[in-house]
Amino acid sequence: MTRRTMLATAAASSAVLAGGPALARDEGGAQANPARLQLLTSTDGVNTPRRGAGVMKLSFSNPEPSVDFGGLIFGFEIITFENVYGIDPAAVTVTREGTAGLTLVAKGLTWAGGQRHAPGSLTARLVRTANGTIEWDVEARLDKPIKAIKTIVRGLPRGRLSASAREWIDPGEDEARFEYPALMDGMGTPLTAIEGKDGRIWGISALQTQVRPARFAFLPGPEGYKVELLHEQAGWDRRGDVRTATWRIASAADFAGIAAPHFETVRRNWNLPGFASRADAPEWMKHLALVLALHGEHWTGYVFNDFDRQLEILRWTAKQIDPQNVMVFLPGWDGRYYWDYPAFRVGTETGGEAGLARLIAEGKTLGFRFALMFGSNIANPQSPAFASMADAQIRTIYGVPMAADYVDWDGDRKGDASMTFMNLAVPSWRDHLKGRISDMIARFGIDAYFLDICGLWENNLSGDMLEGTRTLVSELAALHPGIPPIAEMQYDALMGFIPMNQVARFPLYPQANFGHVASYNHLSWPAPGRGSSGVHEAGFGTYRPVSPDQPQIPTITFVDDSFTTQRALVAKDIATAKARFAARGNRT
Repeated sequence: MTRRTMLATAAASSAVLAGGPALARDEGGAQANPARLQLLTSTDGVNTPRRGAGVMKLSFSNPEPSVDFGGLIFGFEIITFENVYGIDPAAVTVTREGTAGLTLVAKGLTWAGGQRHAPGSLTARLVRTANGTIEWDVEARLDKPIKAIKTIVRGLPRGRLSASAREWIDPGEDEARFEYPALMDGMGTPLTAIEGKDGRIWGISALQTQVRPARFAFLPGPEGYKVELLHEQAGWDRRGDVRTATWRIASAADFAGIAAPHFETVRRNWNLPGFASRADAPEWMKHLALVLALHGEHWTGYVFNDFDRQLEILRWTAKQIDPQNVMVFLPGWDGRYYWDYPAFRVGTETGGEAGLARLIAEGKTLGFRFALMFGSNIANPQSPAFASMADAQIRTIYGVPMAADYVDWDGDRKGDASMTFMNLAVPSWRDHLKGRISDMIARFGIDAYFLDICGLWENNLSGDMLEGTRTLVSELAALHPGIPPIAEMQYDALMGFIPMNQVARFPLYPQANFGHVASYNHLSWPAPGRGSSGVHEAGFGTYRPVSPDQPQIPTITFVDDSFTTQRALVAKDIATAKARFAARGNRT
């Protein structure tokens, strides 16, 4: 098949997967040429040079031998820590089971743009269901550790994109890349979608049973996208034999048609309970009308509200709404925000232990519930406590320490590398954090603990961050039954054992979030008035009043002027939150 024919095939393929007429293909059994490979290269079907913003790529046309199946064209690569390997077209066999299945076996590899050969193997198994859904996995073997396995898919249309059921974006001529569960990309589940020109939706997802990096790259061409899908192996388990998670491509008339089956698989694979029946969500969490974020001490030492002011706020709030339906969230309770991590001891400038004890005791007498903020995976190496847990610093799969340098704390217009990321899979860090949370629960009677940035999952050398978090939560539950965790930037697997998150996920398919967990607004939610983000690094945003139909629990940020000059706006927001709560049958 010529490259021109290949492009025509790709342009027509959307009708095939959607149930349209089959392409002219020999789908029989034994063939004189069983492989039927299309000898494509990395630049075929891709705008070269690119016409918009782009991802980094090889600067030559790298061979990508590919095979057609179900109206799409599939190729495969193996990536190690020292090179990228393709399948040797002279060593490939393809076995077809009519239109329902295909197995590709490569018993040799090439590298250096096909100029050189290497021993190794790759097996890809593809199946197609009656409704046109395609699922596959890939297994590879080499005599060296495998970093990732790539699937290359041609034949998908161009159009708007959604990652993890987030709002649609129109990349135009830009190349796009998304990663699950990378913190800054914000992918809460490994699902991407394309909206074709005809309005039909195409979903591409990784059906994971273990959290592993899943990357999605969309490279536009004249007629459609070339899509690259990468499964990355666990960095703490380097091996030369790797099998990917199952990948899926499906097509439907609307977004719900591709989201529903994906999230049903997520529910099964991660054992996600329904929120209303969650045993790990205490009854008070199921009847929340409002969250108050009472900001304490900033990174610089600036105090927004000391504990006495916070108590004054709660006494006033108790006259506006039933405190039994309010959770009080305390960021910046423990000294200089972030700077004093990992001490997690009560800050003196906000009133010390006596002030916090008075705030919580009287607040609980009024009926409020309290959640304290703890950093789940970040610490200051300058802290005196750090030496005993230094072995828990996250090191990437290349062995490089992962600096937490994404925040400009001091206004020098550059991220500050004063902090480092930590891994809960390492006992020294997990035991320290468990000890500090347990101490605060036992001595102050808090009702919940917030795990800052626990949505971070980084491939690393020491262990699975998901399993480390699960172990921490399990051990704390054994010590303090009925005291739940709260997540930040929660991804799908965390929903199985953390019943509440800060910031809802999946806005295009919200039932996948609210059906399993409760959600409220981020601690940086702009405060009434000027929109300060409090102790957070976001500065000022645009204040948005509480809405009577918002799905997430209304959240009011209290900063330095909220109780003095903006009390009328706060009172109005509380009234709206009460009305919303009543309309929902007094349920979260």
